[in-house]
Amino acid sequence: MQSAGQTIVVSSKALWTGRILSGLVILFMVFDSGIKLVPLDIVIQTCAELGLPTTTGFARGLGILGLVCTILYALPHTSVFGAILLTGYMGGAIATQVRVGNPLFSHLLFGVYLGLFIWGGLFLRDPRVRALIPFSARSDRA
Repeated sequence: MQSAGQTIVVSSKALWTGRILSGLVILFMVFDSGIKLVPLDIVIQTCAELGLPTTTGFARGLGILGLVCTILYALPHTSVFGAILLTGYMGGAIATQVRVGNPLFSHLLFGVYLGLFIWGGLFLRDPRVRALIPFSARSDRA
């Protein structure tokens, strides 16, 4: 583990890759939250297929929750907290897909894929996360 005096340097390539991954997550979540805030007919139909309440208030509530989590993820000072909240949000989506028996790779694992983008992007762009989760096999022994 890094000592308090050491800083972890993020390369330019890693930083931009992390920004792109995080940007894709943010764009998807803004779109997803936006269609739930309206809510579009497809959202209400999908809620019915998943056995969720079909009220517009329920869909809007999910949209607001997703948008708040995404905003927290997008802001540098709250990005880790936002990633934790988005991970929980994705967990709920995965649980819903498991409950109705949807296909594994296209539906069930979509939340896992998004979670990998969430944490992968954050890992690549935020040295605090790199310090917390060191993947390096390097030893700090002298």
